[in-house]
Amino acid sequence: MSERFDVVIVGGGIVGLATALALLERAPGIRLAVLEKEPELAAHQTGHNSGVLHSGLYYQPGSLKARLSREGKAAAERFADENGVPWERTGKLVVALEPSELPRLSALRERGEANGLRGVEEVGPERIREIEPHVAGLRALWVPETGIVDFRRLALAFAARIEQAGGRILTGREVIALTRLGTVAGGTGRTPGGVRGGGTRGGWLVSTVEDAWVADGVIACAGLQSDRVARLTGHEDGERIVPFRGDYYHLRPSARYLVNGLIYPVPDPAFPFLGVHFTRRIDGEVWAGPNAVPALSREGYGRRDVSIRDVASSLTWPGLWRMALPYVRTGAWEAWRDVSKTAFLRGLQRYVPELRADDVEFGPSGIRAQALGADGRLVDDFSLGEGEGIIHVRNAPSPAATASLAIGGMLAERAIDRFGLITTRG
Repeated sequence: MSERFDVVIVGGGIVGLATALALLERAPGIRLAVLEKEPELAAHQTGHNSGVLHSGLYYQPGSLKARLSREGKAAAERFADENGVPWERTGKLVVALEPSELPRLSALRERGEANGLRGVEEVGPERIREIEPHVAGLRALWVPETGIVDFRRLALAFAARIEQAGGRILTGREVIALTRLGTVAGGTGRTPGGVRGGGTRGGWLVSTVEDAWVADGVIACAGLQSDRVARLTGHEDGERIVPFRGDYYHLRPSARYLVNGLIYPVPDPAFPFLGVHFTRRIDGEVWAGPNAVPALSREGYGRRDVSIRDVASSLTWPGLWRMALPYVRTGAWEAWRDVSKTAFLRGLQRYVPELRADDVEFGPSGIRAQALGADGRLVDDFSLGEGEGIIHVRNAPSPAATASLAIGGMLAERAIDRFGLITTRG
Protein backbone atom coordinates (compact mmCIF):
# COMPACT_ATOMS: atom_id res chain seq x y z
CA MET A 1 0.00 0.00 0.00
CA SER A 2 1.33 3.44 -0.90
CA GLU A 3 2.33 5.77 1.91
CA ARG A 4 -0.19 8.53 2.47
CA PHE A 5 0.51 12.25 2.96
CA ASP A 6 -1.78 15.14 3.75
CA VAL A 7 0.01 17.27 1.14
CA VAL A 8 2.52 16.48 -1.60
CA ILE A 9 4.32 19.37 -3.24
CA VAL A 10 5.66 18.74 -6.74
CA GLY A 11 8.84 20.75 -7.29
CA GLY A 12 11.82 21.50 -5.09
CA GLY A 13 12.58 25.00 -6.28
CA ILE A 14 12.31 28.03 -4.06
CA VAL A 15 8.53 28.43 -4.50
CA GLY A 16 7.80 24.79 -3.69
CA LEU A 17 10.06 24.86 -0.65
CA ALA A 18 8.61 28.16 0.58
CA THR A 19 5.12 26.67 0.26
CA ALA A 20 6.10 23.59 2.24
CA LEU A 21 7.62 25.76 4.97
CA ALA A 22 4.51 27.94 5.16
CA LEU A 23 2.23 24.91 5.47
CA LEU A 24 4.30 23.36 8.25
CA GLU A 25 4.29 26.65 10.14
CA ARG A 26 0.51 27.09 9.83
CA ALA A 27 -0.49 23.44 10.25
CA PRO A 28 2.25 21.72 12.26
CA GLY A 29 2.00 17.96 12.38
CA ILE A 30 0.74 17.44 8.84
CA ARG A 31 2.35 14.68 6.81
CA LEU A 32 4.01 16.59 3.99
CA ALA A 33 6.46 15.63 1.26
CA VAL A 34 8.29 17.64 -1.41
CA LEU A 35 9.11 15.70 -4.59
CA GLU A 36 11.96 17.01 -6.78
CA LYS A 37 12.87 15.30 -10.03
CA GLU A 38 16.52 16.38 -9.98
CA PRO A 39 19.11 14.81 -7.65
CA GLU A 40 19.44 18.15 -5.85
CA LEU A 41 17.14 21.00 -4.90
CA ALA A 42 16.90 24.42 -6.57
CA ALA A 43 18.57 23.13 -9.72
CA HIS A 44 16.85 25.28 -12.33
CA GLN A 45 15.39 28.80 -12.11
CA THR A 46 16.26 29.17 -8.42
CA GLY A 47 19.91 28.36 -9.05
CA HIS A 48 20.30 30.16 -12.38
CA ASN A 49 19.32 33.75 -11.72
CA SER A 50 21.17 36.96 -10.93
CA GLY A 51 20.23 36.98 -7.23
CA VAL A 52 18.36 40.30 -7.09
CA LEU A 53 15.90 40.95 -4.26
CA HIS A 54 13.43 42.99 -6.27
CA SER A 55 11.80 45.98 -4.62
CA GLY A 56 8.51 45.90 -6.58
CA LEU A 57 9.34 48.78 -8.90
CA TYR A 58 8.12 47.47 -12.26
CA TYR A 59 4.83 45.74 -11.55
CA GLN A 60 1.28 46.88 -12.19
CA PRO A 61 -0.13 48.37 -8.97
CA GLY A 62 -2.63 45.98 -7.46
CA SER A 63 -1.14 42.92 -9.19
CA LEU A 64 0.05 39.83 -7.35
CA LYS A 65 3.59 40.63 -8.46
CA ALA A 66 3.43 44.09 -6.91
CA ARG A 67 1.96 42.96 -3.61
CA LEU A 68 3.82 39.68 -3.15
CA SER A 69 7.23 41.01 -4.16
CA ARG A 70 6.98 43.66 -1.43
CA GLU A 71 5.75 41.17 1.19
CA GLY A 72 8.13 38.45 0.05
CA LYS A 73 11.22 40.65 0.02
CA ALA A 74 10.62 41.74 3.62
CA ALA A 75 10.02 38.12 4.64
CA ALA A 76 13.13 36.91 2.80
CA GLU A 77 15.28 39.51 4.54
CA ARG A 78 13.93 38.50 7.96
CA PHE A 79 14.42 34.81 7.23
CA ALA A 80 17.96 35.41 5.97
CA ASP A 81 18.85 37.34 9.12
CA GLU A 82 17.41 34.62 11.36
CA ASN A 83 19.12 31.77 9.50
CA GLY A 84 22.54 33.18 8.69
CA VAL A 85 22.03 33.65 4.94
CA PRO A 86 24.03 36.68 3.72
CA TRP A 87 22.17 39.42 1.88
CA GLU A 88 22.79 43.07 1.16
CA ARG A 89 20.73 46.12 0.27
CA THR A 90 22.72 47.58 -2.62
CA GLY A 91 20.17 49.85 -4.25
CA LYS A 92 19.50 49.99 -7.98
CA LEU A 93 20.11 52.71 -10.54
CA VAL A 94 17.73 52.71 -13.55
CA VAL A 95 19.53 54.78 -16.17
CA ALA A 96 18.04 56.81 -19.03
CA LEU A 97 20.43 57.39 -21.94
CA GLU A 98 18.10 59.13 -24.40
CA PRO A 99 15.60 61.99 -24.03
CA SER A 100 12.88 59.65 -25.30
CA GLU A 101 13.35 57.52 -22.17
CA LEU A 102 12.72 60.35 -19.69
CA PRO A 103 8.89 60.15 -19.67
CA ARG A 104 9.13 56.40 -19.06
CA LEU A 105 11.57 57.01 -16.23
CA SER A 106 9.12 59.39 -14.54
CA ALA A 107 6.26 56.94 -15.06
CA LEU A 108 8.38 54.22 -13.48
CA ARG A 109 8.95 56.40 -10.41
CA GLU A 110 5.21 56.96 -10.09
CA ARG A 111 4.58 53.22 -10.36
CA GLY A 112 7.18 52.49 -7.68
CA GLU A 113 5.62 55.02 -5.34
CA ALA A 114 2.16 53.54 -6.00
CA ASN A 115 3.59 50.16 -4.98
CA GLY A 116 4.84 51.54 -1.68
CA LEU A 117 8.57 51.91 -2.38
CA ARG A 118 10.39 54.31 -0.09
CA GLY A 119 13.11 56.77 -1.04
CA VAL A 120 12.76 56.45 -4.81
CA GLU A 121 14.13 59.56 -6.51
CA GLU A 122 15.01 60.85 -9.95
CA VAL A 123 18.61 62.02 -10.09
CA GLY A 124 20.79 63.89 -12.56
CA PRO A 125 24.33 63.25 -13.85
CA GLU A 126 26.08 64.52 -10.73
CA ARG A 127 24.16 62.20 -8.39
CA ILE A 128 24.56 59.34 -10.88
CA ARG A 129 28.33 59.74 -10.62
CA GLU A 130 28.15 59.75 -6.82
CA ILE A 131 26.32 56.42 -6.84
CA GLU A 132 28.06 54.83 -9.84
CA PRO A 133 31.16 56.84 -10.85
CA HIS A 134 31.66 54.96 -14.13
CA VAL A 135 28.10 55.13 -15.45
CA ALA A 136 26.96 57.50 -18.22
CA GLY A 137 23.38 58.75 -18.25
CA LEU A 138 21.09 61.75 -18.71
CA ARG A 139 18.97 60.98 -15.66
CA ALA A 140 18.32 57.96 -13.50
CA LEU A 141 15.99 56.53 -10.94
CA TRP A 142 17.64 55.64 -7.63
CA VAL A 143 15.86 52.74 -5.88
CA PRO A 144 17.58 52.24 -2.51
CA GLU A 145 15.52 49.25 -1.34
CA THR A 146 16.72 46.75 -3.97
CA GLY A 147 19.06 44.08 -2.65
CA ILE A 148 20.95 40.89 -3.46
CA VAL A 149 21.06 37.35 -2.06
CA ASP A 150 22.01 33.83 -3.16
CA PHE A 151 18.56 32.37 -3.78
CA ARG A 152 19.83 28.79 -3.93
CA ARG A 153 21.39 29.19 -0.51
CA LEU A 154 18.14 30.71 0.73
CA ALA A 155 16.16 27.78 -0.71
CA LEU A 156 18.45 25.26 0.99
CA ALA A 157 17.88 27.08 4.28
CA PHE A 158 14.11 26.67 3.67
CA ALA A 159 14.74 22.94 3.12
CA ALA A 160 16.62 22.60 6.40
CA ARG A 161 13.73 24.19 8.28
CA ILE A 162 11.22 21.93 6.50
CA GLU A 163 13.05 18.80 7.62
CA GLN A 164 13.39 20.14 11.16
CA ALA A 165 9.60 20.59 11.19
CA GLY A 166 9.01 16.99 10.12
CA GLY A 167 8.50 17.45 6.40
CA ARG A 168 10.13 15.03 3.97
CA ILE A 169 12.15 16.07 0.93
CA LEU A 170 12.62 13.40 -1.73
CA THR A 171 14.95 14.11 -4.65
CA GLY A 172 15.32 12.13 -7.86
CA ARG A 173 11.52 11.72 -8.00
CA GLU A 174 10.13 12.85 -11.34
CA VAL A 175 6.35 12.80 -11.25
CA ILE A 176 5.07 10.92 -14.30
CA ALA A 177 1.40 10.49 -13.40
CA LEU A 178 -1.22 12.12 -11.18
CA THR A 179 -4.33 10.00 -10.82
CA ARG A 180 -7.46 11.18 -9.05
CA LEU A 181 -8.75 8.68 -6.49
CA GLY A 182 -12.42 8.29 -5.65
CA THR A 183 -13.71 9.86 -2.45
CA VAL A 184 -15.69 7.96 0.13
CA ALA A 185 -17.94 9.49 2.77
CA GLY A 186 -17.54 9.01 6.46
CA GLY A 187 -14.76 8.97 9.01
CA THR A 188 -12.87 11.81 10.55
CA GLY A 189 -9.99 11.72 8.10
CA ARG A 190 -7.62 12.59 10.94
CA THR A 191 -3.92 11.91 10.68
CA PRO A 192 -1.81 10.90 13.68
CA GLY A 193 -1.00 14.59 14.04
CA GLY A 194 -4.72 15.39 14.27
CA VAL A 195 -4.67 18.13 11.66
CA ARG A 196 -7.24 17.15 9.00
CA GLY A 197 -10.88 17.99 8.95
CA GLY A 198 -13.33 15.18 8.34
CA GLY A 199 -15.89 13.88 5.93
CA THR A 200 -14.20 12.32 2.90
CA ARG A 201 -11.06 10.46 1.90
CA GLY A 202 -9.88 10.41 -1.67
CA GLY A 203 -6.98 12.38 -3.00
CA TRP A 204 -4.38 11.72 -5.64
CA LEU A 205 -2.03 8.88 -6.51
CA VAL A 206 1.28 10.60 -7.23
CA SER A 207 3.48 8.31 -9.31
CA THR A 208 7.17 8.56 -10.14
CA VAL A 209 9.37 6.08 -12.02
CA GLU A 210 10.50 4.48 -8.76
CA ASP A 211 7.50 4.67 -6.44
CA ALA A 212 4.12 6.21 -5.68
CA TRP A 213 2.34 8.01 -2.84
CA VAL A 214 -1.21 8.92 -1.99
CA ALA A 215 -1.83 12.58 -1.20
CA ASP A 216 -5.02 14.13 0.11
CA GLY A 217 -3.92 17.36 -1.62
CA VAL A 218 -1.27 18.25 -4.19
CA ILE A 219 0.39 21.60 -4.86
CA ALA A 220 2.30 21.69 -8.15
CA CYS A 221 5.20 24.17 -8.19
CA ALA A 222 6.87 22.70 -11.24
CA GLY A 223 8.42 25.81 -12.82
CA LEU A 224 9.68 25.02 -16.30
CA GLN A 225 7.45 21.93 -16.42
CA SER A 226 4.35 23.49 -14.87
CA ASP A 227 2.14 23.19 -17.96
CA ARG A 228 3.09 19.53 -18.41
CA VAL A 229 2.33 18.69 -14.79
CA ALA A 230 -1.01 20.48 -15.17
CA ARG A 231 -1.78 18.34 -18.23
CA LEU A 232 -1.21 15.20 -16.14
CA THR A 233 -4.35 16.21 -14.23
CA GLY A 234 -6.33 17.30 -17.30
CA HIS A 235 -6.08 20.98 -16.40
CA GLU A 236 -5.53 22.68 -19.75
CA ASP A 237 -6.17 26.42 -19.78
CA GLY A 238 -4.94 27.74 -23.12
CA GLU A 239 -1.42 28.58 -21.91
CA ARG A 240 1.93 26.94 -22.47
CA ILE A 241 5.40 27.43 -21.04
CA VAL A 242 7.68 28.86 -23.73
CA PRO A 243 11.23 29.00 -22.35
CA PHE A 244 13.61 31.90 -22.95
CA ARG A 245 17.34 31.59 -22.37
CA GLY A 246 19.39 34.46 -21.01
CA ASP A 247 23.20 34.53 -21.18
CA TYR A 248 25.41 36.48 -18.80
CA TYR A 249 28.96 37.73 -18.99
CA HIS A 250 31.25 38.03 -15.97
CA LEU A 251 33.35 41.08 -15.32
CA ARG A 252 36.89 39.96 -14.63
CA PRO A 253 38.13 40.76 -11.10
CA SER A 254 40.25 43.62 -12.42
CA ALA A 255 37.12 45.32 -13.84
CA ARG A 256 34.67 44.82 -10.99
CA TYR A 257 35.45 48.28 -9.62
CA LEU A 258 33.44 49.69 -12.53
CA VAL A 259 30.14 48.62 -10.90
CA ASN A 260 29.18 49.36 -7.29
CA GLY A 261 25.70 47.83 -7.22
CA LEU A 262 22.89 47.28 -9.71
CA ILE A 263 22.63 49.19 -13.00
CA TYR A 264 19.49 48.72 -15.10
CA PRO A 265 18.10 50.19 -18.33
CA VAL A 266 14.74 51.93 -18.58
CA PRO A 267 12.31 49.18 -19.68
CA ASP A 268 11.71 49.23 -23.43
CA PRO A 269 8.04 48.94 -24.43
CA ALA A 270 9.19 47.46 -27.74
CA PHE A 271 10.48 44.36 -25.91
CA PRO A 272 8.79 42.35 -23.15
CA PHE A 273 11.97 41.78 -21.10
CA LEU A 274 14.15 44.16 -19.08
CA GLY A 275 17.25 44.17 -21.27
CA VAL A 276 20.89 43.78 -20.24
CA HIS A 277 21.96 45.11 -16.87
CA PHE A 278 24.81 44.90 -14.37
CA THR A 279 24.44 43.02 -11.10
CA ARG A 280 26.93 42.90 -8.27
CA ARG A 281 26.35 39.56 -6.58
CA ILE A 282 26.57 38.56 -2.95
CA ASP A 283 29.84 36.68 -3.62
CA GLY A 284 31.44 39.83 -5.07
CA GLU A 285 31.17 38.82 -8.73
CA VAL A 286 29.61 41.21 -11.24
CA TRP A 287 27.33 39.77 -13.92
CA ALA A 288 26.35 41.59 -17.08
CA GLY A 289 23.24 40.54 -18.96
CA PRO A 290 21.09 38.71 -19.69
CA ASN A 291 19.84 38.83 -23.24
CA ALA A 292 16.62 36.95 -24.01
CA VAL A 293 16.26 34.42 -26.83
CA PRO A 294 13.94 31.44 -27.28
CA ALA A 295 15.52 28.39 -25.63
CA LEU A 296 15.88 25.13 -27.53
CA SER A 297 15.61 23.16 -24.31
CA ARG A 298 13.65 23.97 -21.17
CA GLU A 299 16.49 22.73 -18.99
CA GLY A 300 19.50 23.11 -21.30
CA TYR A 301 21.74 26.03 -20.43
CA GLY A 302 24.17 25.91 -23.35
CA ARG A 303 23.64 27.19 -26.88
CA ARG A 304 24.04 23.64 -28.25
CA ASP A 305 21.55 22.08 -25.84
CA VAL A 306 18.53 20.95 -27.86
CA SER A 307 15.44 19.02 -26.81
CA ILE A 308 13.32 17.95 -29.78
CA ARG A 309 10.33 17.67 -27.47
CA ASP A 310 10.79 21.20 -26.15
CA VAL A 311 11.41 22.72 -29.58
CA ALA A 312 8.30 21.03 -30.94
CA SER A 313 6.28 22.23 -27.96
CA SER A 314 7.27 25.85 -28.64
CA LEU A 315 7.06 25.81 -32.44
CA THR A 316 3.65 24.17 -32.54
CA TRP A 317 2.19 26.67 -30.12
CA PRO A 318 0.38 29.42 -32.09
CA GLY A 319 0.97 31.89 -29.30
CA LEU A 320 4.72 31.90 -29.99
CA TRP A 321 4.23 33.13 -33.55
CA ARG A 322 1.63 35.69 -32.56
CA MET A 323 3.89 37.01 -29.79
CA ALA A 324 7.00 37.11 -32.00
CA LEU A 325 5.63 39.11 -34.93
CA PRO A 326 5.64 42.54 -33.22
CA TYR A 327 9.19 41.97 -31.95
CA VAL A 328 10.92 40.71 -35.09
CA ARG A 329 13.54 43.48 -35.22
CA THR A 330 14.20 43.53 -31.49
CA GLY A 331 14.30 39.72 -31.39
CA ALA A 332 16.79 39.62 -34.26
CA TRP A 333 19.07 42.01 -32.36
CA GLU A 334 18.81 39.84 -29.23
CA ALA A 335 19.72 36.77 -31.29
CA TRP A 336 22.72 38.57 -32.79
CA ARG A 337 23.92 39.62 -29.34
CA ASP A 338 23.63 35.99 -28.31
CA VAL A 339 26.35 34.94 -30.75
CA SER A 340 28.41 38.15 -30.96
CA LYS A 341 30.47 39.22 -27.97
CA THR A 342 31.18 42.50 -29.76
CA ALA A 343 27.47 43.27 -30.07
CA PHE A 344 26.84 42.29 -26.45
CA LEU A 345 29.74 44.46 -25.29
CA ARG A 346 28.46 47.41 -27.30
CA GLY A 347 25.19 47.25 -25.39
CA LEU A 348 27.04 47.20 -22.06
CA GLN A 349 29.29 50.11 -23.04
CA ARG A 350 26.29 52.37 -23.48
CA TYR A 351 26.02 52.38 -19.68
CA VAL A 352 29.66 51.83 -18.67
CA PRO A 353 31.78 53.37 -21.47
CA GLU A 354 35.11 52.36 -19.87
CA LEU A 355 34.33 48.66 -20.25
CA ARG A 356 36.65 46.86 -22.70
CA ALA A 357 36.49 43.49 -24.43
CA ASP A 358 39.12 41.92 -22.20
CA ASP A 359 37.16 43.04 -19.10
CA VAL A 360 34.37 40.52 -19.75
CA GLU A 361 34.21 36.77 -20.18
CA PHE A 362 31.35 34.45 -20.98
CA GLY A 363 29.43 33.37 -17.88
CA PRO A 364 26.37 31.33 -16.89
CA SER A 365 22.97 31.09 -18.49
CA GLY A 366 19.45 30.84 -17.13
CA ILE A 367 16.11 29.71 -18.49
CA ARG A 368 12.98 31.73 -17.77
CA ALA A 369 9.70 29.80 -17.61
CA GLN A 370 7.22 32.13 -19.27
CA ALA A 371 3.58 31.19 -19.75
CA LEU A 372 2.24 32.26 -23.12
CA GLY A 373 -1.39 32.28 -24.20
CA ALA A 374 -2.52 30.85 -27.52
CA ASP A 375 -3.36 34.42 -28.52
CA GLY A 376 0.29 35.46 -28.16
CA ARG A 377 -0.23 37.23 -24.84
CA LEU A 378 2.57 36.92 -22.33
CA VAL A 379 1.05 36.05 -18.96
CA ASP A 380 2.37 39.02 -17.00
CA ASP A 381 1.25 38.26 -13.46
CA PHE A 382 1.66 35.24 -11.22
CA SER A 383 -1.02 32.74 -12.18
CA LEU A 384 -2.61 29.85 -10.28
CA GLY A 385 -5.01 27.12 -11.32
CA GLU A 386 -7.12 24.77 -9.20
CA GLY A 387 -8.99 21.52 -9.36
CA GLU A 388 -10.41 19.16 -6.78
CA GLY A 389 -7.64 18.50 -4.27
CA ILE A 390 -4.95 20.21 -6.35
CA ILE A 391 -3.45 23.67 -6.83
CA HIS A 392 -1.20 24.52 -9.78
CA VAL A 393 1.32 27.36 -9.93
CA ARG A 394 0.98 28.01 -13.66
CA ASN A 395 3.14 31.11 -14.10
CA ALA A 396 5.79 32.31 -11.67
CA PRO A 397 8.62 34.13 -13.46
CA SER A 398 10.66 36.91 -11.87
CA PRO A 399 10.18 38.19 -9.18
CA ALA A 400 8.99 34.79 -7.91
CA ALA A 401 12.24 34.09 -6.04
CA THR A 402 11.98 37.42 -4.21
CA ALA A 403 8.29 36.81 -3.52
CA SER A 404 8.66 33.11 -2.67
CA LEU A 405 7.75 33.28 1.02
CA ALA A 406 4.71 35.45 0.26
CA ILE A 407 3.66 33.14 -2.59
CA GLY A 408 4.16 30.19 -0.27
CA GLY A 409 2.01 31.82 2.37
CA MET A 410 -0.76 32.49 -0.12
CA LEU A 411 -0.65 28.91 -1.40
CA ALA A 412 -0.62 27.54 2.14
CA GLU A 413 -3.73 29.53 3.07
CA ARG A 414 -5.47 28.32 -0.06
CA ALA A 415 -4.45 24.71 0.60
CA ILE A 416 -5.63 24.88 4.20
CA ASP A 417 -9.04 26.00 2.95
CA ARG A 418 -9.29 23.64 -0.05
CA PHE A 419 -7.77 20.54 1.57
CA GLY A 420 -9.46 20.90 4.96
CA LEU A 421 -6.35 21.24 7.07
CA ILE A 422 -6.70 22.45 10.67
CA THR A 423 -4.27 25.18 11.70
CA THR A 424 -2.84 26.26 15.02
CA ARG A 425 -5.02 29.38 14.77
CA GLY A 426 -8.01 27.19 15.60
